[in-house]
Amino acid sequence: MKKAFLAVFALGLGYLTLWPVPLTPEVYEPLKAPAFTGDFESNDAMAALELVLLPDAAVGPEDLAVMPDGTVYTTDLAGKLYRIDGEVPELIEDLGGRPLGLKAGPDGALYIADSYRGILRWTGPGRLETLVSEVAGAPLIYANQLDIARDGTIYFSNSTDRFDPELLGGTKPTSVMTVWEQSNSGYVARRLPDGTVEKIADGFVYTNGVALSQAEDFLLINETGRARVHKLWLTGDKAGERELFLGNLPGYPDNLERQGDGTFWLAFASPRLPSEKLMPYPFLRKVTWRLGDLVRPAPVHRGMVIQFDENGNILRNLQDPSGRFGVTTSALQVGAQFYVMSLDGRGFGRGMAADLPPPQ
Repeated sequence: MKKAFLAVFALGLGYLTLWPVPLTPEVYEPLKAPAFTGDFESNDAMAALELVLLPDAAVGPEDLAVMPDGTVYTTDLAGKLYRIDGEVPELIEDLGGRPLGLKAGPDGALYIADSYRGILRWTGPGRLETLVSEVAGAPLIYANQLDIARDGTIYFSNSTDRFDPELLGGTKPTSVMTVWEQSNSGYVARRLPDGTVEKIADGFVYTNGVALSQAEDFLLINETGRARVHKLWLTGDKAGERELFLGNLPGYPDNLERQGDGTFWLAFASPRLPSEKLMPYPFLRKVTWRLGDLVRPAPVHRGMVIQFDENGNILRNLQDPSGRFGVTTSALQVGAQFYVMSLDGRGFGRGMAADLPPPQ
């Protein structure tokens, strides 16, 4: 009996220490996460929003796009496109894939960052074309969000060039794997109006939201895996230079949205996790990964979005400690209404903007 126990113990120990895992963790020593005080004071401001359900128990309205005629679109986890500015969401078309970022272009088309297929352009039912499927000779395997300049240049993020979400069960498990590994495999690229595609910044740990300034002289870039926002200069003497814009945030930033008045909305997918304490120890992170989903890190459902200006001043901080909207991914005011979107929720938040706390 003792020999059998020792044999089982040895096998278990061997599995935990030697069994191959698909990730190669990098050493990272994160700063201590800030408390929910000051600019990030805990509140329940999102309680004013109604949870609007998608039809047929669909989930995952990640982002929204406001078209020139005022139509508001979102998509779901299964690739269906909905119009959501009416009383109830209306199914428009099944696009397939896994759409994440959405943006209306200056040409009136809907542009989509599809994590399985790349950068797409939709001009109506049955009219979907692929604009970008590779960058610098390599497949674009994890397009995440995009923004579009007035001249039609498309700026977009690729969260990682190491892990393909279509092969790994979707974007959520792939995002966890990428952040847990901490490899700087994310980048930002752009597609010029003539069709040229070029990488403009790399070395990010899970690149996510991107948004242009009003003057289009810089691009903000969310780096989810390091809980920070970068500023990439696009014009002038600093063109090509990168600066830290917002650092050591209380959560993991997801999408960025331009409000159109010189301010931005940033949604946090989750508060910072206690598992960050293992970041300096690659070996222990491998062991944790071998133990499976029960102990692997996972997003915490606590909604939070912030509004800030082009100087990085926090203007509003809206939270939902109840986690009613799941993993929050985007926020934007559209006319008199305010929307909060979700990676894995059954719907999205919507309510009157006037019912929310005013900017500071």
